[in-house]
Amino acid sequence: MQQIATGPVIERLLNSNEPSVRWKTLVRVLGTDPDSPEVTAVQGEIRNSGRVRTLLSQRDESGRIDVPRGVYAKWQGGHWALSTLADIGYPAGDESLRPATDQLLDTWLGDEFFTEFEASSKANVYSRHAGGVPVMQGRYRRCASQQSNALWTILKLGQYSDRCDQLVERLLYWQWPDGGWNCDKDPDAHTSSLVETLFPLRGLALYERSFPSEQVRAAVQRASEVFLARRLFRRLSSGKIIRGEFNKLHYPLYWHYDFLGALKVMAESGFIDDPRCVDALDLLESRRLPDGGWPTDSKYYTVREEIKLGSDYVDWGSTSTRLMNEWVTADALSVRASAGRLAS
Repeated sequence: MQQIATGPVIERLLNSNEPSVRWKTLVRVLGTDPDSPEVTAVQGEIRNSGRVRTLLSQRDESGRIDVPRGVYAKWQGGHWALSTLADIGYPAGDESLRPATDQLLDTWLGDEFFTEFEASSKANVYSRHAGGVPVMQGRYRRCASQQSNALWTILKLGQYSDRCDQLVERLLYWQWPDGGWNCDKDPDAHTSSLVETLFPLRGLALYERSFPSEQVRAAVQRASEVFLARRLFRRLSSGKIIRGEFNKLHYPLYWHYDFLGALKVMAESGFIDDPRCVDALDLLESRRLPDGGWPTDSKYYTVREEIKLGSDYVDWGSTSTRLMNEWVTADALSVRASAGRLAS
């Protein structure tokens, strides 16, 4: 990463009360060594922060996160609590998280996700009618963002086990001919979903960096084309914006899709220098506020202490088209740094 001159916005983020904002700025914007004493100290603050304690408040004595509706309960189940930790710089390798990450693996490798490649060894369990992933017109209809977000989360948190390989195996098997994934039950659906393809790209790219594989690398390349061919937010047929919500800024994104989330994954996956990212990078520049930060246009959560659908445990800052949001700003600057747009 190039040397970057700090300015008022970066200085503001470096002085944030949120250690995770400081971590994002140090590591993802300024390119500070993740193993440096400075970053390690900040990650210690993250681990002990009130935000993290709240996110993990539903852990039971065994270390599992037990809430009504299970691990995928939006947005307070273990799936979301752990993926948040992975995004905000929680230190990797904390074995106290192992029961919760095992919980994710138990869920997303469950019997209902058996597919044909397992039929020979699981013939007594697998049934097209009783379980398995639906196949229509030769395409697997699976919300692959679930398995792939779990894969990315577990790897980022340093909790790898060989069961992660099974998640990868499924994702590769479910990939559509055009390179993506989709859970659309309409038999005539033949084009991958940006929403369902973003996390598979993110998870598989991270996995391939740790466990190089020509097969996984090819799957990552094919998945990237789903986004790059559309310049991250435009229709193939007309070049028009695919969906208005894709052009808004959100944090957290959860399972949803917007152009900044896509840019983050392009940067993480090594595709940010592709010229087809330029439209989205220019759009990001155009959304910058006069104070140098970026806003959050809308949010997908409400803040409640009790467990309730659509609730998060914590607040993620202002939602306004005129006020800077630290979380979005840190991510926006990290994307610009990856793209070489913050050179001193």
